[in-house]
Amino acid sequence: MKMGLALARRTACAAFLAFLATACPDFAQSSPPQAQTAASPRDIVGTWQGTLHIAQANRDLRIVNKITKDDKGALKVIDYSIDQGGQGMAATSASFEDGVLKYSIDPIGGKYEGKMSADGKTITGVWTQGPAPITLNLDRANADTAWVIPEPPKTMPADANPGIDVATVKPSKPDQPGKLFTFRGRSLVTINTTMNDLITFAYGLHTRQIIGAPDWFGNDKFDVDLVPDIDGRPSLNQMRSLLQKLLAERFKLTFHNERRELSAYIIAVTPAGTKMKVTAFAPTDPPGFMFGGLGDLRVTNMDMKEFAKGMQSAVMDKPVVDQTGLKDRYDFTLKWTPDDSQFAQFRSPGQAPPKPPDDPNAPPSLYTAIQEQIGIKISPGKAQDDVIVIDHVEKPTAN
Repeated sequence: MKMGLALARRTACAAFLAFLATACPDFAQSSPPQAQTAASPRDIVGTWQGTLHIAQANRDLRIVNKITKDDKGALKVIDYSIDQGGQGMAATSASFEDGVLKYSIDPIGGKYEGKMSADGKTITGVWTQGPAPITLNLDRANADTAWVIPEPPKTMPADANPGIDVATVKPSKPDQPGKLFTFRGRSLVTINTTMNDLITFAYGLHTRQIIGAPDWFGNDKFDVDLVPDIDGRPSLNQMRSLLQKLLAERFKLTFHNERRELSAYIIAVTPAGTKMKVTAFAPTDPPGFMFGGLGDLRVTNMDMKEFAKGMQSAVMDKPVVDQTGLKDRYDFTLKWTPDDSQFAQFRSPGQAPPKPPDDPNAPPSLYTAIQEQIGIKISPGKAQDDVIVIDHVEKPTAN
C-alpha cells in the first residue's frame, strides 16, 4: 500500500514539473537537470493480488502478496489470505528469474510458480498445496486497487478462563462430506463432528480412551457455533476448555478418570538419533499440525507429547504414547503412504479406505518413513494411559 502511494506521489510531482516547464520556460531553464529513473515494468517488487478458487469447498479466497527486497537484494514475499484473517505468512524461499516468480511456504506445504506478462501487469501461475495445483493469477495492485488487509485477530489473554457467551448445537446436514474445526470471527465452529470428535478434541484423547460411550457417540453428527465471553482468539488449551464447558452444559456430560493398560502405539528415538530441526518459534507461538493431503504432514513448534496427541487424534487407530524423553519443540515434514488403519475418522461409516497409489515412487509406510525422515520409531505395544469413563450424557436439545 505504501509503495502505491509513493508511486502516485512521484507521478503527481512529475506532472506538476512538466506543467511548469511548459507554462514557465524560465523555471525550466533555471532548474538543474535531474535524471528521472522510472521503475521497470518488469520489476517484481510491489503488491500483487488474485483469487484462489477452492472447488472442493466451493469457496473463493483472496490472496495478497507483498513483495520487497532486503538490503542485500534478496526477495521477500509475505502472503496474506485475507478471507482467512489478517496474519501474513512469510515465504521460506523466494526467487524471480527470467520473469518467473517462485516462492514456498514450508510450514503449510504451499508453493507458487507464475510467469509475469510482457507488460509487467499480471502473473499467470498455480498454487500447489497438496496433490492438485490450483490456478492463481495475480494482478499488480496500486493504492487505488489494492485490497484492504484486515487487522490480524487479537489473541485472548493467556491467563483468561473464557466462558460461553452464545452457543448453538445443531444436527449436521445429512450426507454432508468432510469434517472441520475452525474459527469464524470470534466463533469457534465445528462442522460434521461426532460426540467422539468433540470429546477427543476437548480432552486430547483417542476414541479408545472413552469408556462406556453409547453408540450414537460415533454416528450422530453435529455443527457447533460457540462464541466465548472474552474478546480475542483463544489458544488451543482455551479452545479445549470452551468445548469441555459446552459438553457439560449442552450434552450434560459427566465422567470419571481412570488409568488402564491399553493397546497403543509407542514412539521412541531410534538408536541413530533424531533428524528433526529444533524450532525457531517462541514457546508462546501457536503449534502447527497441518496436512497437505493424507500422509503429507507439516509440523511446526511442537514437542513430542503434542505430536503424539496429534497423531492419535488424526491418524492412528489406537492411542499414541510418547516415550522419547525429548523436551524440545521441533519443525519437520513427514510424508508416507497411509494404510487401511489410518485416517479412519475422516471416512464415513462403511466407506472403504483409499487404495494405495500405483506408483513405484510413492512414499514408504508410516513405520518406515518416520524412522528415515525424522529419526523416530513407532511400534505397537501396551501402555498405561488415561481414560474417561462415561457416567451420564444426553443428546442436546434443539436450539
